[in-house]
Amino acid sequence: MFDLNRVKGIIFDYGGTIDSNGKHWAEVLWDSYQEHKVPVTKDQFREAYVYGERYLAKNYVIEPHDNFYILLKKKVDLQINYLIDNGLLLVGDKTDAYSLAISNQCYTFVQDLISKEKPLLGALKSRFPMVLVSNFYGNVQAVLSDFGLLEYFDDIIESAVVGVRKPDPAIFGLGVEKLGLPGDSVVVIGDSYTKDIVPAERNGCQTIWLKGPGWGDDDEDATADLIITDFMELKTAFQLI
Repeated sequence: MFDLNRVKGIIFDYGGTIDSNGKHWAEVLWDSYQEHKVPVTKDQFREAYVYGERYLAKNYVIEPHDNFYILLKKKVDLQINYLIDNGLLLVGDKTDAYSLAISNQCYTFVQDLISKEKPLLGALKSRFPMVLVSNFYGNVQAVLSDFGLLEYFDDIIESAVVGVRKPDPAIFGLGVEKLGLPGDSVVVIGDSYTKDIVPAERNGCQTIWLKGPGWGDDDEDATADLIITDFMELKTAFQLI
């Protein structure tokens, strides 16, 4: 049970939490693929998505100064090229336009979402120290700067920088250390049960799970101190209304 009276500091996840309101990024992208009528199945898209994520994890493609639009474009380019190279998408008049259209739509989606979240983040920052803990590509500072989010966080722990990735509990341990608080005085807010909630609990933190459309890979019995389905429900959780 979430106990607000115990909370002295907050750790936020970024990707999937702040930037997509709990919706797995594969689902965000797939919706855009459908919107732009890319002629592939969801299984084919998923294959391309997984390829792209693994490629980015092993190859220096994302640069520290890349904002989120550039990141999106590079990701979608990898996916579209994979689909073409494997004969899952035929080259045609629209092929070159798919990546641009999908990247534009997804970037606008994030811009609009974050603009609505900023007042809530500001209200939380006025009451608590906040740290961001994220699996990212070494450019999260550029992404946060582009969206005007840097001011809300006292420190940033990024996997590509510290050399530890979720679900390793050690990355949340670094976040707790930055806050300078005991684990039971910290609440972790994230969208992934396995990558956020479980490792946070192992650090003794309270947990708020922003549970949105995912890929169905969470345990049926998965739970947290508080489960929400919309980022703005944090207003109620923290008694801001």
